[in-house]
Amino acid sequence: MNKLLAGALFAAVLGAAGCSAFGNREAREKNPAPCPNILVLMDASRVIEFDGEERLEDIAYTGEITNAEIVCRYVEDKPIDAEISIDLAFGKGPKGESGEKVFKYFVAVTRKDLEVIAKNEFLVQTKFDSKKTIVLEKEKIDKIFIPRAGDHISGTNFEIIVGFSVSRDQVIFNRSGKSLKFPDLQ
Repeated sequence: MNKLLAGALFAAVLGAAGCSAFGNREAREKNPAPCPNILVLMDASRVIEFDGEERLEDIAYTGEITNAEIVCRYVEDKPIDAEISIDLAFGKGPKGESGEKVFKYFVAVTRKDLEVIAKNEFLVQTKFDSKKTIVLEKEKIDKIFIPRAGDHISGTNFEIIVGFSVSRDQVIFNRSGKSLKFPDLQ
């Protein structure tokens, strides 16, 4: 009888520890199965617009995707219902003349390591002022539906890829590994 009581207490403690480690019940119910992986495409993770040469003094505007997260839900053979949030940081450099800038980014759904199923581009309007040359934004996309062929297809069969819509020259610059950091930023 003592072993049974000790076992029940151990299970209760383990259950409580599991709740604290994996979030609350509501969060678990919203995501009962594995979500698709979400990743930021490295070649498109940042955008730097120059007005002149590729040097710090000639930067007009910058954008960087700093984080991307996903929450999803699906049951039985229903489509995956996902929402994502993307953290973005924007900067106005020495050559940035306008107090406003529109940046374009994309969200693509793919079969894991295969073809693109869907891709959409989004615009984010950023406003700078003389004292605020760095702006942080959080973009939320709350309606991404991914069809599944049956209940045996899980979220791990898909990926959601995010990145800036960049030119060929910007991709080459990003692949070069060059880093242009503003010296007075901490």
